[in-house]
Amino acid sequence: MSDASASPANSMDTFRKVLGVVGTYAHLLLASVLLAGITVVLQLYIPILFGDAIDQVVSAGNVDFSTLGNILKKVLFLVVISSVATWAMNVINNRLAFQTVKSIRSRAIRQLQVLPLSYLDSHSSGDIVQRVIADTDQLSDGLLLGFAQLFSGVITIVVTLAFMLSKNVGITLMVLLLTPVSFLVARFISSRSYDMFSKQTATRGRQTALVNELMGNQRVVKAFGHESEASGQFAQINEELQGYSQSAVFYSSLTNPSTRAVNNVIYALVALVGARLILAGNLTVGGLTVLLSYANQYMKPFNDISSVVTELQNALACAARVFELIDAQPEVADTPNDLVSRGGWIDIQDVSFSYDKDHPLIQNFSFHAKPGMKTAIVGPTGCGKTTFINLLMRFYDVDAGSISVDDQDIRDVTRHSLRKAYGMVLQETWLKNATVRENIAFGRPDATDEMIIQAAREAHSWEFIRRMPQGLDTLITDESLSQGQKQLLCITRVMLCLPPMLILDEATSSIDTRTELRIQEAFDKLMQGRTCFVVAHRLSTIREADQILVMRDGHIVEQGNHEALLAQNGFYAQLYHAQFAGTEPDQAG
Repeated sequence: MSDASASPANSMDTFRKVLGVVGTYAHLLLASVLLAGITVVLQLYIPILFGDAIDQVVSAGNVDFSTLGNILKKVLFLVVISSVATWAMNVINNRLAFQTVKSIRSRAIRQLQVLPLSYLDSHSSGDIVQRVIADTDQLSDGLLLGFAQLFSGVITIVVTLAFMLSKNVGITLMVLLLTPVSFLVARFISSRSYDMFSKQTATRGRQTALVNELMGNQRVVKAFGHESEASGQFAQINEELQGYSQSAVFYSSLTNPSTRAVNNVIYALVALVGARLILAGNLTVGGLTVLLSYANQYMKPFNDISSVVTELQNALACAARVFELIDAQPEVADTPNDLVSRGGWIDIQDVSFSYDKDHPLIQNFSFHAKPGMKTAIVGPTGCGKTTFINLLMRFYDVDAGSISVDDQDIRDVTRHSLRKAYGMVLQETWLKNATVRENIAFGRPDATDEMIIQAAREAHSWEFIRRMPQGLDTLITDESLSQGQKQLLCITRVMLCLPPMLILDEATSSIDTRTELRIQEAFDKLMQGRTCFVVAHRLSTIREADQILVMRDGHIVEQGNHEALLAQNGFYAQLYHAQFAGTEPDQAG
């Protein structure tokens, strides 16, 4: 997190955002404030009764027991009412805090659905999970403490001053004049603790991201003997986290004793001045008792708030990270028009695109495809093959030029309708923790079991599905299947949806050769009448393509079918022969 994000001004901005969310639950907020007012007024009225009770004791043997008894009954009654009001206020505060955090977390999840891939690509998944889960939990803890102190604290200060003024104006003014000292001390310390808490939460996010990365790739870590280096990376981040955490707690822990010291001085001055007033006959012993009680009550909110400053500062630092996610620029808004599919005519005109504006990738790219055409895309790593697919699916928008599907610019139709028209199988598989049925019907939830089984037969996944303990009802995770089985399920998904256009990005890379040949037959059947794009590294798999686009440095350098490109003896021929002869293609060609 940058220094700007850790500034006190940013802390106040975050606090205002949190209050904006809290304001949506105005009925709970109002109820909490009313109950806090009732609790505070009753608690502050009780010292007046005690003062009156003390004044009933005039001297030995001169006590008005009747009046004293009535006063004590009132005290008992008010204590019961105050306790019930306090309990109700705490219940409402809990609900208010959890509703607020629920709302913020829901907004964060909704925001993730509309953020562009460029944001997700530039932030680790572990850091995003940290913001949505752990940081909101920290915010919840801070709000619970904050609500418990905020409303009752403010009301206590105001009502206490009113009661003190009714007893003695001079002592009340003295307390008011000394109050800013306590504020200044707390502000001086909290501004430094917030900076440390901001660094702490940012470092915790990096730590979560590293753990997520290492746990998800333990086989690779062990295969390359990277255990000690991984432990060293974690130890370094952990040491940073320890340093920031200790500094944050150290600075915040100074607030409470510092403000208490100032408040004790104020309390002592009230006692000293009050004693002189008693000697002068301007104040009774009971009156001084009331004033000392009010001085303590008046200063208590400051002590309480300072005692939870650690949680409050931590909560605001965490909230700032969550709101940074919520306030991130979403994707360009969709138009209300859905794509009207008319077979899958693709028209790409003079497209230019780059992830980094200083490093152009695709420039003046033009291409046309018609229904039933199988187009293969080949080229060395980094030439723009996956980027081409990202642009087709509108995961990224072009910088210049246009991409049209069935004579409709894809920027003029909804992303959902566009992506629904494509069936996509990637080299990287993804399955959710659910049943086999739910994973296959991911893109078509209304599919019947007969439709799912038919798609599984065509994708050659039914053989291993039917051997599972509960068949389609078997619960699976990303770790419970082999890579080949996972890829077969992903292929089955597409077989079930039957979209007008297909994108296959090394779709059979994890499948044995025999099964690959059978799936290729199923794909050939599926591709009939559909526009199909195949990204391939094994050039032997795309010999039957209607046209092959040979990409290099973001440009189409050659185009034609397999035989024609070999006859040209150009870059494609070099790539093809390199795979079978074990030689590297001439990168200068």
